[in-house]
Amino acid sequence: MNLPSIRAAVSARLLALALVLCWLAALALPASAEVSIQDVTSPKGIHAWLVEDYSVPIVTIRFAFGGGTSQDPDGKEGLANLMTGLFDEGAGDLDSDAFQEKLDDAGAEMRFEASRDRVYGSMRMLASQEDAAFHLLKLAVEKPRFDQKPIDRIRAQVISGIRGSENDPNTQAGIAMAKALYGDHPYSKRSDGTPETLATITSDDLKAFHHRQFARDNLTVAVVGAIDAATLKKVLDEVFGDLPEKADLTPVPDIKPKLDQRVQITYDLPQTSLHLFYPGVRRNAPDFFAAYLMNQILGGGTFSSRLFEEVREKRGLAYGAGSGLIDREHATGLTIQTATRSDKAQETLKIVRDVVKKMVEEGPTAEELAEVKKYVIGAFAISNLDSSAAIARTLVDLQIDDLGIDYIQTRDAKINAVTLDEVKAEAKKLLSVEPAILIVGPKFDDAEKG
Repeated sequence: MNLPSIRAAVSARLLALALVLCWLAALALPASAEVSIQDVTSPKGIHAWLVEDYSVPIVTIRFAFGGGTSQDPDGKEGLANLMTGLFDEGAGDLDSDAFQEKLDDAGAEMRFEASRDRVYGSMRMLASQEDAAFHLLKLAVEKPRFDQKPIDRIRAQVISGIRGSENDPNTQAGIAMAKALYGDHPYSKRSDGTPETLATITSDDLKAFHHRQFARDNLTVAVVGAIDAATLKKVLDEVFGDLPEKADLTPVPDIKPKLDQRVQITYDLPQTSLHLFYPGVRRNAPDFFAAYLMNQILGGGTFSSRLFEEVREKRGLAYGAGSGLIDREHATGLTIQTATRSDKAQETLKIVRDVVKKMVEEGPTAEELAEVKKYVIGAFAISNLDSSAAIARTLVDLQIDDLGIDYIQTRDAKINAVTLDEVKAEAKKLLSVEPAILIVGPKFDDAEKG
């Protein structure tokens, strides 16, 4: 989760220049087939994927350490999230103010964020300033200070955000759904913690947590921009080469989310939110693309999906209705979400379930499958390759999901090879079970199932 307090520490002059250059980079967007990825390994064994691009003098690095918020100890929920807000708040011999001034001087952007399974970091810099920028990144990654003053300031910001969301029904729904689906599993914990758990976190906790997660065997790296492989090898060793060899993570078991349950969060609101949770599929599973295409037809991301058509277009019951696949390291899922007037909640839920039932019984049509294939093939470059930051993010994700260095070149053919029968089979596999249903709004009785 991004911390609202994370600052883009860039000087005004260099930031303006960087933005102009990034805009130019977007104009120079390479076609997917033209993205040439090099597999680079440094002398100290740091591995990375590199896309050289000298169209603009910018270098972008993105990396991930395994672990994330699922590693938060009991009673200290929010530790990983708080830690990510402190990497640009002082490192090495530089306190917070000095570190920020150095970042400004280098004209670099540095960001960190935590997910359930990983801590992500990224940096974007002018190639002419890469030595200074990478040195600051080394300090942040290797020697964060976790001084008390910035800890207190960032902690106060996080707690303010938690207080502000206490009456947000969607936030409360997410908390309730996580507990219902995952029970006592680490995925049920609040990633941002609570005011009570955050209050217990000390500088020593942060240092110990950082030491356990930031290790060379736990690292995934991608670099895009004006840098060659020989230079990158030196950079990789400088930034990451002195980290511990092995991480010390707490084992997290795989879990099957608890389905076939109804959770009602009663809110006196004029609107009711509906969330349905079905089984999912792994990103690297052989049947992933069949599931992906089925989900796109059902409710994934377009204004022509069946859920959007039936709930929004035909009946005007909601501003939107959609579905999505979730692929976490220890659990998968397919979710459907919509929100409607409370007096229309029961009708809307029935329509959603009718759409799902029809998908199970009949599957998509050949015309729907042909159209969605064209859409997802065309949309990939726009969503994943439209900037150096997007390419770096995509390359890290591809490595984490073990999809192969040729994935971008082979993706279209794999999608086109999916048959109508395979998509129909996937619909039956994922949507035939009774889902977990979360209802947020005024209480209503709905005993209908199936």
